[in-house]
Amino acid sequence: MPLTPEELRDIAGRTLAHYDRRAQAFWEGTRDHDVSQNVAALLQNIVATPPFDLLDLGCGPGRDLATFASLGHRATGVEGSPQLAAMARAHSGCEVLEQNLLALDLPAGRYDGIFANAVLFHVPRQELHRVLCRLRDALKDDGVLFASNPRGNDEEGWNGERFGVYHSWERWRDAVTAAGFVEITHYYRPAGLPREQQPWLASVWRKPAARRSV
Repeated sequence: MPLTPEELRDIAGRTLAHYDRRAQAFWEGTRDHDVSQNVAALLQNIVATPPFDLLDLGCGPGRDLATFASLGHRATGVEGSPQLAAMARAHSGCEVLEQNLLALDLPAGRYDGIFANAVLFHVPRQELHRVLCRLRDALKDDGVLFASNPRGNDEEGWNGERFGVYHSWERWRDAVTAAGFVEITHYYRPAGLPREQQPWLASVWRKPAARRSV
């Protein structure tokens, strides 16, 4: 059965409340995580001239937002938890839009790249196409979407107070392709370990330039 609007609001509200209550602990637990491979996967595939206009989707307390700013890029965050959004502004000095994933309001054709690190798995499967299309529309032509999610066998549901979808590569590829993106590459993390010890699926996608009639 499709999720109702009330159920979707509950999913977003409960998941964000979980992060809001644990904002400081989340910062302490993730501030030293090395995601340089993911940052590089986004930046090295952008074909524009730097500095880039970047969107850090679900930026949390601002670790990666601060990294993008330190590299000289024009970075903006999106975060649905008020506590994490405030921390992100303080840690990065960047603008942070306070929006949840199911109610994104982003400018069209604004960004060279979108960094969605450990965030899109919170989007219920029935809403994923709509959310991905909004991200596509927010990118410039030839813009790049990076996404990393915990992988699984397409399970969907609650994990404690957080809602998640644990995509297989095949279902994730089909969903992002259906939203109009073209795959650049995908890989599993952490690097250098056997596949059963790589719980994260990372993928990089391009928004094709619109064809112009002559």
